[in-house]
Amino acid sequence: MRTLLFSTLYPSSERPGHGIFVETRLRELLKTGQVDARVVAPVPWFPSGHSRFGEHAAMARTPHRETRHGIDVLHPRYALLPKIGMSSAPLMLALGARRAVQRLRDEGFDFDLIDAHYFYPDGVAAALLARWFRRPLVITARGSDVNLIAQHALPRRLMRWAAGCAAANVGVSAALAQRLLALGAPPPTVQVLRNGVDTERFSPQPEARQQLGVQGSPLLLSVGNLLPVKRHGLVIQALALLRQTHPQARLVIVGGGPQHAELQAQAAALGLADAVQLPGPVPQPVLAQWYSAADLLVLASSREGWPNVLLEAMACGTPVLASRVGGVPEIVSHDSLGKAVSFDTPAQLAEALRGALAFPYAREEVRRHALGMGWGPVSRAQVELFSRVAASGAAQSPVGAGGSP
Repeated sequence: MRTLLFSTLYPSSERPGHGIFVETRLRELLKTGQVDARVVAPVPWFPSGHSRFGEHAAMARTPHRETRHGIDVLHPRYALLPKIGMSSAPLMLALGARRAVQRLRDEGFDFDLIDAHYFYPDGVAAALLARWFRRPLVITARGSDVNLIAQHALPRRLMRWAAGCAAANVGVSAALAQRLLALGAPPPTVQVLRNGVDTERFSPQPEARQQLGVQGSPLLLSVGNLLPVKRHGLVIQALALLRQTHPQARLVIVGGGPQHAELQAQAAALGLADAVQLPGPVPQPVLAQWYSAADLLVLASSREGWPNVLLEAMACGTPVLASRVGGVPEIVSHDSLGKAVSFDTPAQLAEALRGALAFPYAREEVRRHALGMGWGPVSRAQVELFSRVAASGAAQSPVGAGGSP
């Protein structure tokens, strides 16, 4: 079976951490030996690769084609127009990718289905490509696409159309599957296909603290892009209150993003410059060290789909404290694993932290839970789904069911 993965959320040599969860899902699927895949991962066109342009420059420097972990990846460019980018993005994305998709077919890769990730604009663009190339479509919702972007009228209408075009609409959590149904996706097409965790890459490392040179206890860890939605600033404020009872508590925030300087300044203003560390984005082997070193992973996000960081931490034996949003309660399903609670103020979070730090977690039990949520069952279910979709596409293309967008 041949699949074409289509998404702007996919790593490149210039942005190796961008959309790594999509790449991981594909790599695990390929391990089954039942799928052959190519990737079309478009990037917005930008005229200069000069470092002063930051993330935009990285997009400009992205190669048009490369091989990652043995997978052929094409990075066609598309126009992201100012002011009207939100509404025009699906069409621009589809038009920018069309030649790359045709190139793969001309080279002999006549795929059986399109595997699209992120509903807007990617899923809508993929629905257009599915129509043009007359192939069935699977779209996976990831979180903010259906939780946030779907709040806007035009994207919501286009997402509903794309969901009607798709042979399968996948949520990586039950909460996201419910959001798809609320969006108007046909119920028979909606299913849950969660993410897994690599329990070999993420495993307990008893020497992690010494290797990282970590001082102080308890050590809190917050992992994620440095963006307002992750609420790292709230964790810093809660740390200031927590240190009234835990004076040696420290916080490490792993991730990159525009709030780096702001978070550093906030920590300094609260007298926490020596208690808060921001090492930036780190490769996954180092991330596994940080998980293993931490006493508690803190996920304070205001919204989430299926946060992989929770399972990664658990696979290293580390309990978690997380906002009760999205798929979090499906992961933190028992008090022996951590806490899934609601909090909006530093005082509420500090109180939750005190409760979590007082709980007698058994790191072996936390690890055992993660071992039951590896990639094997997920990949097998994905093969079964793709086989059904490809078979239905061989009989008749399902992509015409959605009407006009």
